[in-house]
Amino acid sequence: MTTKFCRVPLWEAGRTLAAVAQGREPADTVIRDTRLINVCTGEILPHTDVAIRLGRIALVGDAGHCIGPETRVVDAGGRYLAPGFLDGHIHVESSMLTVREYARAVVPHGTVGIYMDPHEIANVLGLEGVSLMTEEAEGTPLKVMVTTPSCVPAVPGFEDTGACLEPEDIASTMPWDSVVGLGEMMNFPGILSGDERTHRIVAETLKAGKTVTGHYSLPETGAGLNAYVAAGIRCCHESTRPEDALAKMRLGMYAQLREGSAWHDLHEVARSVTEHEVDTRFACLVSDDAHPHTLAEQGHLDHILRRAVEEGIDVVTAIQMVTINCAQCFHMDDDLGSVTPGKCADMVLLEDLEGLKVRKVWIDGELAAEDGQMTAPPSPSPYRYPDRAKRTMNLGGPVTEERFAVSAAGRTQAPVRVIEVVPEKVGTFERRAVLTTVDGQFHADTQRDILKAAVLERHRETGKTGLGFVTGFGIQEGAIASTVAHDAHNLLVVGADDRDMAVAANALAECGGGLVVVRGGAVLCRVALPVAGLMNDERTAEEMSREVAELGRAWEAIGCRMASPFMTMALLSLACLPELRLTDRGLVDCRTFRFVPLIVEEEA
Repeated sequence: MTTKFCRVPLWEAGRTLAAVAQGREPADTVIRDTRLINVCTGEILPHTDVAIRLGRIALVGDAGHCIGPETRVVDAGGRYLAPGFLDGHIHVESSMLTVREYARAVVPHGTVGIYMDPHEIANVLGLEGVSLMTEEAEGTPLKVMVTTPSCVPAVPGFEDTGACLEPEDIASTMPWDSVVGLGEMMNFPGILSGDERTHRIVAETLKAGKTVTGHYSLPETGAGLNAYVAAGIRCCHESTRPEDALAKMRLGMYAQLREGSAWHDLHEVARSVTEHEVDTRFACLVSDDAHPHTLAEQGHLDHILRRAVEEGIDVVTAIQMVTINCAQCFHMDDDLGSVTPGKCADMVLLEDLEGLKVRKVWIDGELAAEDGQMTAPPSPSPYRYPDRAKRTMNLGGPVTEERFAVSAAGRTQAPVRVIEVVPEKVGTFERRAVLTTVDGQFHADTQRDILKAAVLERHRETGKTGLGFVTGFGIQEGAIASTVAHDAHNLLVVGADDRDMAVAANALAECGGGLVVVRGGAVLCRVALPVAGLMNDERTAEEMSREVAELGRAWEAIGCRMASPFMTMALLSLACLPELRLTDRGLVDCRTFRFVPLIVEEEA
């Protein structure tokens, strides 16, 4: 694949690089005396120099003959030099930051490139949203590779979104310089059933010679997984069991082992390599979603590397999983993923291999970060999202508590379906509970940890509202609301009290979207996300981290002790994950992909 993510293409730089390697021309920069982590062979090579010219690597070895009068010489002092880290699957919107601030947060942690799937903003603003984020990314040193969102909506017919992308739309993006593939193909039912539209979306990507990324969340590793891989999907980040990840690798699919802010899958899926003697070339480490507190307090891929080592993965092997393995997954290892001649000079200098503390980061041969701070000059002017990207709360007027009423249909009590959430996991379970009516309606029952849930369509003023019940949050009073509600990003409200639910909904309508906690009719905390109801373009990662921490304290004040509860809540409406979900159209059984009633009918 020919990429546009290096300052100078190799066909233009090759003659000069060859001259530098032989000492006929001087290097721009020489990094001396490193312990090179050679991800091609899995070795650590002591006393190794790297010579750089035109943003690419000219020589790896003894570079003394490459130094001229103007050459910048960096003494690494025996520290470890690795390729720059690559995140093979990330949704920037989930950080609540826009791209430039996200870059400022992750580059000092060694991340030089990300494979961004902007399907959150695409569900709100369509391809215009993707284009806006891509345009913003051009003002950062971070290499932002785009995978065009494949599933807008995520599961057609089960939710209402702000946009719909057809195969023709996907095809129109493939010539974009920033686009390297297709975003996660969540509609695995469409792939398995032979749906023509779904396969056309994949086909348009394959015709362009680009990578199709996956999302196969079924605990099935037989005919279905084989069919999914055979259709052209190259990687998948949805493994939650070691047998899932191992099966994917055995079928030649890249298993992207995930450790996000809320989805702590690595403890289990790391066993796919630590408990089996297998070649790990088809294993990658990804974050998927990272909220600002994680980025500000723990880091990005450096944090995930530390977690991988904690789980027993060899440190050099783990580094391969965020460098060469990722680059090869996307057919981009001609330019990225290793410290070898001809490659882009994207490198990370590590203090040691225990703490994996990042000292310096180079992108295209230029120092981009040092000791936790960006050194690359900021863009001359801040990026401004247009007003239309901030006017996405279209509810058709104020929300009243009557909108949350759940009719008992003349019954005094009845068994109802309840969604059970699991801390730090993406899956849910369908449970049953018998609820007693009050004034002809079903209400939350906090004594049994049963809360009311609602999804309000917020893109086109349709008035659609899906109603249900959820357990697992432990909330005793009040309500919470969010416009970060995957993937349609409608207005999601969960609460113990209908009045507080209405207050929460209206609080977000006023600020353009975000997250809010309400108790007793008063707002305890609100995090405004005015850009598409997903991101804040006026906050740094540190500022957003503080706001999210305050939000967490507000959740605790109403009874929730779950880690990152707002991220777990955001998946309640994602109708492509098992078992039971709620969209603006109603309850969806995500095992059979059909709507199911709230009240469980008596079986004959």
